[in-house]
Amino acid sequence: MVRKKGKMIIWPSNIDQSKSRRKGRIVPKRTSVKNPKLSEIADVAQKLGLNPEVEPDKSYPKSWWERSGRITVDKKTKKSEVAKEIAKEIKEMRSHS
Repeated sequence: MVRKKGKMIIWPSNIDQSKSRRKGRIVPKRTSVKNPKLSEIADVAQKLGLNPEVEPDKSYPKSWWERSGRITVDKKTKKSEVAKEIAKEIKEMRSHS
């Protein structure tokens, strides 16, 4: 994996309510989202001004057999803070649909 300076990777598993902390969730369960889609994460990251880059063919290392994809975003604060903000926005977006 090539790390880009000033960037961080957000995996759907990081904010997925159905995943345990051991399986990659980094936000509290009450903040997390059920089955987050890559497109939702990308839309919210764009809205938050994080300049997302979608990589749909990638697999999360702890579940390498699933092609969940990932999003590379600008590193503004800690990864857990960015993930919480993304999850919060997805919840809000879903409640308005």
